[in-house]
Amino acid sequence: MAYIDYYKILGVDKSATQEDIKKAYRKLARKLHPDLNPDDKEAERQFKELNEANEVLSNPENRAKYDKYGEHWKHGEEYEKAQQQQQRQYQNQGGNFGGGFSEADFGDGEDFSDFFQSMFGGAGGGFGRNSRGSASGKFKGQDIQAELTLTLKDAATTHPQTFDINGKKVRITIPAGVYDGQQIKLKSHGNPGFNGGPNGDLYITFNITPDPNFERAGNDLKSKVSIDLYTAVLGGDVKVNTLDGSVNLKVKPETQNGTTVRLKGKGFPVYKKEGEFGDLFVTYEVKLPTNLTEKQKELFEQLKNS
Repeated sequence: MAYIDYYKILGVDKSATQEDIKKAYRKLARKLHPDLNPDDKEAERQFKELNEANEVLSNPENRAKYDKYGEHWKHGEEYEKAQQQQQRQYQNQGGNFGGGFSEADFGDGEDFSDFFQSMFGGAGGGFGRNSRGSASGKFKGQDIQAELTLTLKDAATTHPQTFDINGKKVRITIPAGVYDGQQIKLKSHGNPGFNGGPNGDLYITFNITPDPNFERAGNDLKSKVSIDLYTAVLGGDVKVNTLDGSVNLKVKPETQNGTTVRLKGKGFPVYKKEGEFGDLFVTYEVKLPTNLTEKQKELFEQLKNS
């Protein structure tokens, strides 16, 4: 069981801040995401390693355990308890234990990993096993962190998605209304358990890409539409895009630049509340005419002086 350097995978050093780790993960996740690298097994492998590294280092408590125990950070406390128990056994038997194991005894990490492998049920050791030779400790597998990138329109529609996790196809239905940064948990879809223990869980974080036409604010949407000067002054009709098509709006005469109107129920679907929607707020941007003819300029002069 080779030592895995999570800092190296993320491209940061051990003094990196939590914000440094977050930025490094997001940058590499976008580069290695399976949607951008179809049928690329190497990118898929690196993406899995990246998520594993982020799952550990993005959590300060887990990071501290990893710094102390390496990739076996989840079992570090069990290791210490077993060590203390063995010390007590030696003392009760009148033996000279000699101080037990220490992390320094395992050199650059390879032997430390081998020790954990034998301790918790690997091929080499009997330590931690009962009289029948079966594993005495069962531990939950590591959780997996993954990011799923969606467009705003994807996030507004209930639809299925299929993932390839540890060689297995996982199909989920994404409810309409998920938001940027939202995380869902898929129980038992993480890494396999240790010594027959339960699988870890899969955590999926949604990354909603910016939309060129709409800005999301909770369940509401904001957009801008240009109207010419004549429509702003005299009134008229203007076509406005929504998530599910376009509608015609009546522009009132003498509409000022920056005026905002509300389209009730034309915003974003409310998460897990079927039939409920936010509103769409449309801001008018009055576009001034250019390349005026002399006659048009004269008319503006008349208006100015009237």
